[in-house]
Amino acid sequence: MSKRKKIAVLFSGKGSNFAHIVNTLHPQTYEVVVALTNNPHAEGVKVAQAASIPLEIIDSKAYESRETFDAEVVKCLKKYTPELTVLAGFMRILTPVFTEQIKSINLHPSLLPRHKGLNAIEKSFEDVHAYGGVSVHYVSAELDGGEVILQKKLAKEGLNFESYDAKVRSLEKEALVEAIRIVLD
Repeated sequence: MSKRKKIAVLFSGKGSNFAHIVNTLHPQTYEVVVALTNNPHAEGVKVAQAASIPLEIIDSKAYESRETFDAEVVKCLKKYTPELTVLAGFMRILTPVFTEQIKSINLHPSLLPRHKGLNAIEKSFEDVHAYGGVSVHYVSAELDGGEVILQKKLAKEGLNFESYDAKVRSLEKEALVEAIRIVLD
């Protein structure tokens, strides 16, 4: 049997995508060697604890610049030697201090390059296009600007915002797991 590949997961909030990674891929296919959050109050902390995954909390509010925060995150991640770092709802804009040292992918709830940044689900729902969707891309120093690994489309016709939002969130989980497999296999 081949050695399981090691991934790190970064999150800032509920940790629902992190939980999906744990439930779908860990520990059968991949080993989540560390979960890292910039938010000490993130609900995803409980996910890591319940799965006995090492947890690192690096509070971004404690750092005077994005670069010093990123340097601390890089130093921490390097201790765990992940082959891939997955940003699953990690609400930080990362600098070259991070992006030039850590191979990482990010999940974004729109069909990039449309609707980079915050509130992408709302913007996507309200735009003129018949389809919305999700993208998984490599992380670069440009916000939501790295090379796209995969996209999944979703027809908006007949959906209200609540049902569109729920479908996007479900699609995110599927896309993230598929992208991890593409990148690591």
